[in-house]
Formats: sequence, C-alpha cells, structure tokens
Amino acid sequence: MTVEHCYVDSSALRQLYAHDRHSAAMAAWRFKNPGALRITRFARMELINSMAAAVHRRDLTGADLQDFISDLAADFSADRVRLVDVAWRAVLDQAAELSRRHTPRLGTRSLDVLHVASAQELNARWFVTYDVRQARLAEICGLKVIQP
Repeated sequence: MTVEHCYVDSSALRQLYAHDRHSAAMAAWRFKNPGALRITRFARMELINSMAAAVHRRDLTGADLQDFISDLAADFSADRVRLVDVAWRAVLDQAAELSRRHTPRLGTRSLDVLHVASAQELNARWFVTYDVRQARLAEICGLKVIQP
C-alpha cells in the first residue's frame, strides 16, 4: 500500500494534528506509510473547520488553532500533505447517486457521501477514516477501509 492510493478523510487527518483518542494509532500508521497524503480542498476545509469548531467548544485554545494552522502549512511545504483537485461536477453527481442508492439504508450524511465520492474520483483503493457511516459506505463502494 502507498499513501498515493489512499483517501484520508478529515476524521483521520484530525488525529495527526489534535490530541484525540486515535492520535497515537494514526501517527504510527503515518510513520509506517510515508509519502504525501493527497487531500482535496474540501477535506482541508473540513479539517480546518473541525479545529476551529473545537476552539468554539473550548476543547482547544486560539493558540492551539494557530499551532495547527502552522503545522498544516509546514506539512504542505514539506510535501507531507498535498492538495489535489477533483472534478467537482463529477464528484457531486456521483455523491447524488451514492445518496440515492445508500443513504436510505445507511443514514449517511452529505459530507460522508462527498468524501467517498471524492475518493472514487481520485481512484483511491484505501479509505482511511474513523467515521462509522462513512466506513460502511466506502466498503460498499469497494474501497478497503483502514482505521488505524
């Protein structure tokens, strides 16, 4: 497995920047799987919003948020994380189809479906997530789910 064929969602990315319950496991997985993690602008936005919302909930401080922003920028500069573009029209059309077919049974949320559709658009083979509904949808769509 190479990280170039992985889609890492924001629930997993967050573990690399915040001290959450899966952070040690995700850091160990990352150490064993070097290379640039490909993330979409959507995943980057969701990660940043997650960290900013943690400040609002008082789980993190403003200084923690600034440290995270600096760490993320350093990871982009060092090519540990790389932004990749997707064809959003294709992703949104695929997401609508996945929603129609699977949401009634799985209860997936819009963002879950967008992550899986993005992974498909990027031809990912593996899907790294800690989100249960997202993992179920990814598996149904033929992606191998990794939860370090």
